Amino acid sequence: MASGNRAVRCSRRDDPMSTSAAPRPLQQVLALGDAFIPELPNYYRGKVRENYDLPDGRRILISTDRLSAFDRAIAAIPLKGQVLTQTARWWFEATADICPNHVLDYPDPNVVIGKRLDILPVEIIVRGYLAGTTGTSILTLYKQGAREMYGMRFSDGLRDNEALPQAVITPTSKAFDGGHDEPLSAAGIVETGLLTQAQWDEVSGYALALFARGQALAADRGLILADTKYEFGADADGRILLADEIHTPDSSRYWFGESYPGRFERGEKPESFDKDFVRNWVVSRCDPYREELPPIPPELISQTSDVYVRAYETITGQVFVPPPAGEPPLERIRRNLARYFERGREADHVSSSR
Repeated sequence: MASGNRAVRCSRRDDPMSTSAAPRPLQQVLALGDAFIPELPNYYRGKVRENYDLPDGRRILISTDRLSAFDRAIAAIPLKGQVLTQTARWWFEATADICPNHVLDYPDPNVVIGKRLDILPVEIIVRGYLAGTTGTSILTLYKQGAREMYGMRFSDGLRDNEALPQAVITPTSKAFDGGHDEPLSAAGIVETGLLTQAQWDEVSGYALALFARGQALAADRGLILADTKYEFGADADGRILLADEIHTPDSSRYWFGESYPGRFERGEKPESFDKDFVRNWVVSRCDPYREELPPIPPELISQTSDVYVRAYETITGQVFVPPPAGEPPLERIRRNLARYFERGREADHVSSSR
C-alpha cells in the first residue's frame, strides 16, 4: 500500500452539519498509508496504527490513514489519522477529571506517546439507543427476537434507533489474533475471571461517566452520541487507565440532533457522518471477501477525507489545522520522533550485550 506517494485534494464544507453543501478546496495532502520506522524498537502493525514499544515502558502509537474493511486495508484516506488522533486528544483532555488515560505526549499530529498497558480482555461498549449493525449489537439481536441480552431484559415494542431509558453497557470479549467478539454479561465477566469484581466496578463506573460527559458535550454541538466503545488497560502498578481512543468518528456513532426526532418518527435512519462512501462503492462492484478490489476513484477518497475533517470540526468546535501542503507525512513524523531513535538503538545494544 502506498505510503504517501499520491496527492488527493481534500475539501471542507461551509456548514459542518450539512451533508449536501458544496465543498471548498482545503489543500493538496498526501496520505499516510504506512508508518514503519526501522530506527524505532519493538514494532507492531495494527489495522490502522503502527506501534513501537520503548524500553522505558512507553509506547509510540502512529495513526495512519488506512481505511480498514473486509478484513484488510482497502484505501488510505488523507487526514484520517490526524483527525482521529486530534479528536481523541480533545476528548482525553475533556474527560481527564473523570478517568486517567494513557497519554503522555503528542509529538506529532498523528502520534501519541502513551504508557504501555496490559489491555483488559473485555471491550466496553456503552449504548444510549437501540442501534447498531454488527452481530453483537442490541438492535441486531433485538430484531432476531432476543429480549435477554448482556444480562439485561429489554421490553417489547422498541423501534429501531429508539432512545433507551438509560445508557447500558454491552460488553464483549476482546478478540485477539483475528477472533470474533462474543457478548458477555457483568456476572459472566466476573465468574469467568476475565475481570475481578473490583475491576468491573471501576471500569463500568468509568465508562458510564465518560459516556454521560460525551453525550452532554456532544449535545452542546448539536450532536447525539448514540453509542461508543472504550478500551481500558492496567499499568505496571495495576492502575486502570483509559487506552486507545475516545469518542472518535471511528469508535462512536454520532447522529445530528436537529433532524433526529423527525427522522425517527418517519422510521428513517438518523442522519450521521457517513464515512462509508468507499465501503459501499466496493460492495456494489464485487465480493470484497472473495474478489480483487477494483481501483477506488480519487473523488471517493476525497469525499471520505472531507467527512472526517467535518466530523472533527463539528465534534470539537475547533477549526481543523491541516499539515503543510505536499509534505510527505512520514518524513514529518520521522523528524518529530527522531529523539527516540538513539534510545531505541541504545536499548538494542544493551540487550545484545547481555
